[in-house]
Amino acid sequence: MDQQEAERLIALHADAVYRMAYVKTGKREDAEDVTQETFLRMLRCGKTFRDEEHRRAWLLRVANNYAVDLLRAPWHKRCGSLEEAQAAAPVSEPELSEVLDAVLSLPEKYRAVIHLFYYEALSVAEIARILQQRQGAVRTQLCRGRALLREALKGEEQDV
Repeated sequence: MDQQEAERLIALHADAVYRMAYVKTGKREDAEDVTQETFLRMLRCGKTFRDEEHRRAWLLRVANNYAVDLLRAPWHKRCGSLEEAQAAAPVSEPELSEVLDAVLSLPEKYRAVIHLFYYEALSVAEIARILQQRQGAVRTQLCRGRALLREALKGEEQDV
């Protein structure tokens, strides 16, 4: 793979990989590390992809797996606050900020599924492949995540 092709692929997929990493880790610095490592792995592996969707799914799976590995590492301390994560998020509209706050406050297993379904517009089958779960488990997590989001957003609506 030449440099121009690598730059094109990074420009095309970097945002999606970063968002996936950010949702998994909750910290900007960790998400940047995961994004960088994901693209390094793509460049090193020399894998041939059927099409861009296959490449995107592979990148998201690698980012997910590396983020999980990073969080499991014994030296890694997850000490960032939700406020820090919210400050790093590039959202300006108040309604979107409330939704992002609610998504970030979900437990990790629901946060990843909600992100991939709504923000990355992936199907349940694609999410199951990326997260290496059964489709039924993904559907269940989507349903439960939506219910938690509904409750969180309803609570904010009543506060206003």
